[in-house]
Amino acid sequence: MMDATKYAPGYYPVPAGYDSWVKKDHIEKAPTWCSVDLRDGNQALIVPMSLEEKLEFFQMLVKIGFKEIEVGFPAASETEYEFLRTLIEKNMIPDDVTVQVLTQCRDHIIRKTFEAVKGAPRAVIHFYNSTSVAQREQVFHKSKEEIKQIATDGAKLVKQLSEEYEGNFLFEYSPESFTGTEPDYAVEVCNAVLDVMQPTPDRPMIINLPVTVEMSMPHIYANQIEWCSKHLKYRDSVILSTHPHNDRGCGVADAELAVLAGAQRIECCLFGNGERTGNVDAITLAMNMYSHGVDPHLDFSNMPAICEVYERCTGMTVGERSPYSGALVFAAFSGSHQDAIAKGMKWKDEKQLHDWTVPYIPVDPTDIGRTYDADVIRVNSQSGKGGIGYLLAQNYGYELPHDMREDFSYKVKGISDKTHSEMHPNEIYDIFKESYLNKTNPLDVVEAHFVQEDGIVAKVSVSVNGSVHVVSAHGNGRLDAVSNAVKKYTGIKFRIEHYSEHSLTHGSNSDAAAYVGIRLENGNMAWGAGTDSDIIKAGIKAGLEGLAGQIPGLLSIQVHTEGLPSSNADLMLDSCFADAASLKGYSVHPAHVAVADGKVRPNVKCRVCMDYEVTEA
Repeated sequence: MMDATKYAPGYYPVPAGYDSWVKKDHIEKAPTWCSVDLRDGNQALIVPMSLEEKLEFFQMLVKIGFKEIEVGFPAASETEYEFLRTLIEKNMIPDDVTVQVLTQCRDHIIRKTFEAVKGAPRAVIHFYNSTSVAQREQVFHKSKEEIKQIATDGAKLVKQLSEEYEGNFLFEYSPESFTGTEPDYAVEVCNAVLDVMQPTPDRPMIINLPVTVEMSMPHIYANQIEWCSKHLKYRDSVILSTHPHNDRGCGVADAELAVLAGAQRIECCLFGNGERTGNVDAITLAMNMYSHGVDPHLDFSNMPAICEVYERCTGMTVGERSPYSGALVFAAFSGSHQDAIAKGMKWKDEKQLHDWTVPYIPVDPTDIGRTYDADVIRVNSQSGKGGIGYLLAQNYGYELPHDMREDFSYKVKGISDKTHSEMHPNEIYDIFKESYLNKTNPLDVVEAHFVQEDGIVAKVSVSVNGSVHVVSAHGNGRLDAVSNAVKKYTGIKFRIEHYSEHSLTHGSNSDAAAYVGIRLENGNMAWGAGTDSDIIKAGIKAGLEGLAGQIPGLLSIQVHTEGLPSSNADLMLDSCFADAASLKGYSVHPAHVAVADGKVRPNVKCRVCMDYEVTEA
């Protein structure tokens, strides 16, 4: 049975007035990053990484851009010791990377640590002892002075050995369990250590105030950081660091607010690995800054590859909802979300915008190696027409009319609901083909010939279940004439409510798609789609030749689509006018402008025109 009376706040707030950080609304500059994956992260694994795995992981951290990497606790195990020696002896540490090693403030451990790090081109010796009330009373049974003495004795030995051993050494001290320590006492201990180490601005020392265990809300920790920052000695020679764990689920907030409050450095792990609930997630922190336009100086542009190495080396898994890195973090299944995303993407493309403002997606997935079709728009039974239509358009070029998208979406969602599965782009395309595309059974219009007689007369070859019949009918246009021929032969009553077409790919010889929606006598809509490489030319021909009889002074108009093999053009328009004034009137006539804007200009790459006057002999 749960009993909240057993618990009470175990932290120690600082005096009022140390909260100026609240006036800042975002981090303006990236902190110094220190990866502790190979120490804190590794020691938290059920099976710690092998030497080969640690080497691979180290190289990945370097590639990401970490300039400080805590490589282990070399006095803790032979693997840790061997790993560090391998890095040093095989010259695997880049010139701009500093390795960091951890040691307790205990004589023999400090000495073994220096043996391990001997010859490193640049190394941070990170020494610590626990200072909290609980640790002092329950674990060590020592007074404040005795605990402080442990810290200063450790500092003296570290300083002494740094002068005796080969290497370029820097120093870090942590009052472990800082969050359960009185802030004034923590500062007292840190200042005593600083007095021993004597840092200078050109050779600063790191003071790390870790959230060894989260004990407070993040703003309390930020207040503590600001108070300590203003009471540490040698402040211009101190790099104030933070090391948050995630026991209360607030590790990211602890780190971000600490930076606002004066912290200059963050110790962190990829994907929040680490003891218990983990260390603060480096990826979330860095990408949060990135989403505010701040360069984190860490490269996560190939997030899938980073996930793969991490999972293979650690045996851990990246959660599907892990911020920025999880498989589902950009996924939108909801219809309204998909519609908003699709419209946002279209808006960005049409406006040619550099700034990223797409709804529901905080950063461009392609920045971190993800894709829109596989990671953003995901389709299941809860999805909407916008997302389904977007995937079909993005992957296969089909821009379905609005009402057809709705009809199609019900088919896709119905199958998803029945199979209880996500529908992938190739499956969506298969449903589209099966439902609408180039259907020739039971009825197919094999060919049609047109004669202009008080409108259009169509002579249509209709195939029904493989049997071809020729039917003639009249209409006010080609499509209407063909439609009337089909009605005449089948006896089915319907009307065409939609017709549209577009190019599937760029270029004059590309395939095109056409969509037809018909309203049946019972009120139901039926949709079909077709593709043809000649449909664009046919549409232009039908549109322009359909102007005959509509524009004053237009004597004849003909579009030629079949040029000689030597021709460098796809179409030729041959039109005859009563006079030059008629030609001028034709160019601005609404009927011509509609055809030009709707059918000709979107599909024409190059145009050559010649006007000439014919006089009678």
